Amino acid sequence: MLDRLTIVRALREMAVLLEVAGQEPFRARAYARGAEALEGFDGDLGRLVDARRLTELSGIGPGLAAMISELHRTGRSDALEEQRRRVPALALALHGVPRLGLAKIAALQDALGVETAEDLEAACEAGRVRAVKGIGEKMERAILEHLRRRREPEAHRALLPEALAAAESVRARLSRAPGARVVEIAGDLRRWTETVDSLSLVVVSDGQVDTSSDAHRHPATGLPVSVSVVPREAHAATLLRATGSAAHVQRLERLARERGVPLEADTEAEIYRRLGLPFIPPELREDEGEVEAAMSGALPTDLVTEADIRGLVHCHTVYSDGRHTVAQMAKAADALGMEYMTITDHSMSAAYAGGLSVDRLKVQWEEIARIQETVTVRLLRGTESDILADGALDYPDAVLEQLDVIIASIHRRHRMDASQMTQRLVRAMALPVFKIWGHALGRLILSRPPVECRVEEVLDAVAAGRAAVEINGDPKRLDLAPRWLRAARERGIRFVVSTDAHAVAELANLRYGVAMARRGWIRRDEVLNTLPADAFARAVAPVTRA
Repeated sequence: MLDRLTIVRALREMAVLLEVAGQEPFRARAYARGAEALEGFDGDLGRLVDARRLTELSGIGPGLAAMISELHRTGRSDALEEQRRRVPALALALHGVPRLGLAKIAALQDALGVETAEDLEAACEAGRVRAVKGIGEKMERAILEHLRRRREPEAHRALLPEALAAAESVRARLSRAPGARVVEIAGDLRRWTETVDSLSLVVVSDGQVDTSSDAHRHPATGLPVSVSVVPREAHAATLLRATGSAAHVQRLERLARERGVPLEADTEAEIYRRLGLPFIPPELREDEGEVEAAMSGALPTDLVTEADIRGLVHCHTVYSDGRHTVAQMAKAADALGMEYMTITDHSMSAAYAGGLSVDRLKVQWEEIARIQETVTVRLLRGTESDILADGALDYPDAVLEQLDVIIASIHRRHRMDASQMTQRLVRAMALPVFKIWGHALGRLILSRPPVECRVEEVLDAVAAGRAAVEINGDPKRLDLAPRWLRAARERGIRFVVSTDAHAVAELANLRYGVAMARRGWIRRDEVLNTLPADAFARAVAPVTRA
C-alpha cells in the first residue's frame, strides 16, 4: 500500500514519461493535474479509494482514479510499468532539451552507440554529437549544458510544497511516538528557502524516542531526514542551531563568546536577548545583514504575515488556462474570508495559455458582474498582460484603461541578451498605466533560470514609474528572489503578494508568497494587498479615476 505523497510522485512520473514519449499532450497534463489535486487533498485517501469516490476530487477522472486505487492497494501500476518500459533511460535524462524528441535520441544512440547520460556527455565533449544528422553544434551545446546541470546539487532538491508535506508526515509519525512531547520542523524548511535538500526535525522528550523509521531518507521525496531528540532544557538551543543557516549560527556563536554568555536558554527569544539582540525570525537567519540590523535597531519588527493579507491577487480562471470558473474562484475566496480578488487571465497574445481577445475579455467582464451579485468578496477585473519584445503591453490603451488591475509579465522570448531585456523591461515599467510587474525575472525553480537583465536598472524604472512588484507565491516561481526584494524595498517600491492561482487549491500559494516577502524583509505597510478593498483598488487602478 502506497501513501498519498508516493502516489503523487508516481502520477508526476507518468506525466513526464508521456511527455517524453511525445504522446497526446492532454494526457500528460491530465496526470500532472491529478497529481496536484491529490497533493492538495488532506483527507483520508483510503476512505475515498474504498468508497470509489476519487472522482469527486477536481481534476481526477475515472482513468486516473483507477490508477490511484491500484497504486494505493497494490503498490504498483501496470500502466506506469508499461510506460517505463517504453521510454529509454537516456530519453528521461534528456527531458527538457528543446526539439530533442525520441526519434533524434534514437538516432544519437544508433550513430554513436551511447546508452547512458555519461556516455552522451563524453560524446558531446569530444564534439561527436554535432556530426549526427539533424543535431548540429547548437543542439550539442544545449545537450551538454543540460547534462551538466543534472549533476549540480540543485538538481537534487525539492520544492517547498513537496518538502513541507514530507516533513509534516514525518512530524505526524514522530508525534505519535511514545515519549515525544513536542516535534518541530527545523532546517531550510523553517527558513522557507525556495528549495530544500534535507528534512530536519527536533523532538522534545523526557526519555528515548524511536526514530528509526524516520532516519536516512524520506520514502516519497528521497530527501535525507535528520531527527534530533533532546530534553526540554535543550530545546531552544537545538532548534536554533538546527534552523540555521550555518553562517547565521556561527555569527551568534562568535557573539556569545565575545559577550561571555552561553548560546542556550528556555526560548529562542531569550537566547537572542542574552546576546543583546531582538528576536530574529527564522526567515531572516541567513547572515545577510540581519545581525547588524538587529544591533542597530534597523531590523523590521512588523514583517508581513498571512493574516495581514486582505485580498487575493493574480487569479486565473477557465477563460484562459485556469481550471475553475469565475464563480468557483470567487466562492473559494469568500470561504477564506477575503475582501477582494483580482481576476487576471492571460491577454490576447498568449495563445499558448488561451489568452483572451478583447471580445472575450468583455464577455468575462459581464460574467464577473453577474457573479459579483452572488458573493461577498469584491471582484476586480484585470489581466495578466504579456510584455511584448518592445516593452509594450498587448491590449490597446482604451482597453487597459477600463481594467481595475494590470499584471505585466514576460512569458516569451526569455533568452534576450541582458541589454535587450533591460530595455524591454524599463520601457514596460515606464508606461503611464499603473502595472504590477508579474513574476519579474521569469524563473522556474529547478528548471529555468531568471532572465538576464540589469535588475537594479529595472528596479530604478519601477521606482520612477507607475508600478509595483509582485511577490509571486507559485512555488515553482517565488519571484522576485529575496535579495532583489530587499533591493526593491530600499528604493521605496511597493509590493503585492500574489497566489498566481490557476485553481481553487492554488489559492493556498499565498503562504509561500508571504514567506518570500518575509525573507525579503518586507513590512506589512509595504504590501498593497494588506489594504482594504477600496484603498487597494485606488492604489492599483491603471489610470487615476475621479
